[in-house]
Amino acid sequence: MIIFLYGKDTYRLQQKLKEIESQYKKIHQAGLNLEKIEVEQIDFQEFWDKLFQQSMFIKKKMFFLENLFANPKFKEKFLKKIEPIAKSQDIVVITEKKELPKNDKFLKNLKKHGKIQHFQPLRGAELKTWLKNEFQKQEVEVAPGVIDLLVELVGNDLWQLSNEIKKISLYKKKEKKIVVSDVEFLVRSKIETDIFKTVDALANKEKKKALQLIQKHLEKGDSPLYLLKMINFQFRNLLIACSFREDGKTLSDLLQLRLSHPYVAKKSWLASHAFTLNQLKKIYQRIFEADFEIKTGKIAPEIGLKMLIAQL
Repeated sequence: MIIFLYGKDTYRLQQKLKEIESQYKKIHQAGLNLEKIEVEQIDFQEFWDKLFQQSMFIKKKMFFLENLFANPKFKEKFLKKIEPIAKSQDIVVITEKKELPKNDKFLKNLKKHGKIQHFQPLRGAELKTWLKNEFQKQEVEVAPGVIDLLVELVGNDLWQLSNEIKKISLYKKKEKKIVVSDVEFLVRSKIETDIFKTVDALANKEKKKALQLIQKHLEKGDSPLYLLKMINFQFRNLLIACSFREDGKTLSDLLQLRLSHPYVAKKSWLASHAFTLNQLKKIYQRIFEADFEIKTGKIAPEIGLKMLIAQL
């Protein structure tokens, strides 16, 4: 039997692998008949010999093949022998943590001879359903708005979302109910962290890089208005930090204000050294103008955002 798991959603793919391995170990508790093989480091003949090696003690073996696509020779020989491998009493689990073209020859053959599961990134209603189920596993209740805010802050990165859910659930272990303010307090936006890279690029006069970073967010489906909001937030922090420096104050003075998360305050303090106070005032004014032009319909949000970056 051949099982093929692939796709960009590496979190659910990894969970499926654990499930398959766990189910197998329940039946074969010794685990001696389970082997994980890094395909780049093995010859196909060696794998073939392992697969068809007869043993009076082992009735059914399981092989996990990783990075098969990184070894063209192995892949080619596997394809030639796919029929007897599929008919074998043993289980061969292949994983590929990326997307594959629909017309891929190897994929087409696997569909004929094996079981396929495609893990595409979750979006919309599917993502929200997944989040609700994960909170249920932690035995906590979520108030209206919690799921939407988590998606807005983190996106569909299930690895980070899983960690955030565990962190928030542990924080509210006694109360058993999570509200929007808990998420606001505990979760730092992934976009917020990424925007620092855009600000750093602008500070280093690398407008092309800054535009590329913004384009990546837009291609992922991030809202241009939310990106603009985060840019405004970061430059506001830079403006405050720079004014503190020019007044002879220190980072400790800035931290005492508690205007933002300590991590954000420290990053802003360091980044503010790349600008003068006058420069930051002009940038902040331009951000205000771009926001006004977008909200009054004078310019499309995405175009307005890119024009702003190009002008800073």
